[in-house]
Amino acid sequence: MTEHHYPNPLIKQRADPFITLHTDGYYYFTASVPEYDRLELRRAPSLIGLAQAEAVTVWQKPQQGPMSALIWAPELHFIAGKWYLYFAATHSPEIADGLFQHRMFALECDAANPLTGQWVEKGRITTPLDSFSLDATHFEHQGKHYYLWAQKDPAIRGNSNLYLAEMENPWTLKGVPVMLSQPELPWETIGFWVNEGPAVITHGERIFISYSASATDENYCIGLLWADINSNILDATQWHKSPEPLFRTHDQNRQFGPGHNSFTRNESGKDVLVYHARNYTEIEGDPLYDPNRHTRIKTIHWDKQGMPIFGEPPADND
Repeated sequence: MTEHHYPNPLIKQRADPFITLHTDGYYYFTASVPEYDRLELRRAPSLIGLAQAEAVTVWQKPQQGPMSALIWAPELHFIAGKWYLYFAATHSPEIADGLFQHRMFALECDAANPLTGQWVEKGRITTPLDSFSLDATHFEHQGKHYYLWAQKDPAIRGNSNLYLAEMENPWTLKGVPVMLSQPELPWETIGFWVNEGPAVITHGERIFISYSASATDENYCIGLLWADINSNILDATQWHKSPEPLFRTHDQNRQFGPGHNSFTRNESGKDVLVYHARNYTEIEGDPLYDPNRHTRIKTIHWDKQGMPIFGEPPADND
């Protein structure tokens, strides 16, 4: 199935989309909801089946406390026999020192089906810097578990950089985090200086990290880091950065600000890019509160050198 046969958008009004294919044969989906007030999961035996699948609320934000506002960018991960939801939240929607006040949190579920199981709050995932942090993901690499996220360093210009650390357990970091990337190139610094929304994929002899950059309007785009698959990935010097974005606004197709991606595989085993984008630029007020960042998917390809080709965001076809 090519991307031309995927419904576009796949799921409306779901930003920061995350899709994972589990060993039970189901695709699982979660994303930011426009109300930023809950965590939803849905599952289906096919990728396009997610569009019609029932959305189940598995966690609702409390009225007060550190997880009571602006629930952002959840991801669902299966680690050592249990399910985990990672997400960012804050105690207040207010901005302080030019930034939101998000921190990162985890929930755990030991049921086979995370849509019907009980979710337990594991609390905040702390990092050495107590600052704005979000967009955490987990991956396993050569027998070790890693946590990858975006965070503000008060000593570095911009909203957030990308950090990597090994994990002691699914809600605790081990060792000192390493900064892999910071916003520095022209396309990473439009509107805001941002590196966020990282996602990991391996292919051939390399491990790749895609990430999103610039403000969340039509300037939002996806960049790429890569390292040799056998290198020490906690050594920042092993990582290379693409000088240009791999995926960006396409005026002719009316796809604006594609970003905050994840990766999955389709039923044929092909790699699939999962992302959000708008189909207009005329946003009234803060782009954060515009609900029409829709979930979209497309297959990606690999060139002869083993590098990914994301192509262009295809036009709406619904």
